[in-house]
Amino acid sequence: MADAEKTIQRNPHPDFKKVEASRPDWDTTSQFTFSKTKAPEWKLGDGGNDGGESLKKEHVEIDPYEEGRPATFNYKLLISAIVPRPVGFCSTISGDGKSTNLAPFSYFNVINHDPPLFIFGFSGGLDRAKDSLKNLIDTKECCINIISEHFIEAANATSINAPYGISEWALTGLHPAPCSNVKASRVKEAIFSIEARLVETKEYESRATPGKKTGVLAIVEGVRFWAREDAINKDRNIIDPAVLRPMSRLGGITYARVQDGIEIPRPDFEEQTADGKADNLIKPKAEGQSQL
Repeated sequence: MADAEKTIQRNPHPDFKKVEASRPDWDTTSQFTFSKTKAPEWKLGDGGNDGGESLKKEHVEIDPYEEGRPATFNYKLLISAIVPRPVGFCSTISGDGKSTNLAPFSYFNVINHDPPLFIFGFSGGLDRAKDSLKNLIDTKECCINIISEHFIEAANATSINAPYGISEWALTGLHPAPCSNVKASRVKEAIFSIEARLVETKEYESRATPGKKTGVLAIVEGVRFWAREDAINKDRNIIDPAVLRPMSRLGGITYARVQDGIEIPRPDFEEQTADGKADNLIKPKAEGQSQL
């Protein structure tokens, strides 16, 4: 996708710097805080917390394969709707060990904990794999770094369309640090990093243009974690969000800060229904289908 920026038109501003200059400065005083939920007294059966306003709105139906609909429209729609997304900042090294690569991926997530499994989505096919995917296939390993506020500009800069062979590490000023089980470096600035090994890849074919390979899914397994000492708890099982200050991906060229959180305990069925007030809500699943 990086080579198709002019087609995608991810940046909606003709003069981005002018638009940026009109915005407030970065708030260096903001602290991570917890707030109540919008409806702290919510109970079973209450539905949305907007008083039913969302039910008054209609929806438009979109066929992703509609004749004349460019594939880039689906791309722009999905990255603006499936949000916020974590960013997988992936470092790799070539099979001969002579070249390294560092790139951010918003087609990324964790999918299992035992074993620790993560997925990356690469645009294009295996026959024209770009540096990160080629390196991952050749070496069967990589390092995933989570992006925080204090190096967001540098992380974003690794998506630059630099000529082949130019180091993203040097262009951004980020610092490589050694891993224990993989040859790729981790980002020293990152508060949390994951050494990983390739499990498998699966290639996908375009629906709009049969025969054209348009995507590759890679599953990797985490084999070692790195957590900054001031961010991890005593049991080494929780990262403090106030220290991590992760950046998430929204649509287009938009990122988002994570500045506040809410806590909602997972409900227990027996506790929530013990007083009998929810008896009229306890129905077979078939009766709970769409009533619109």
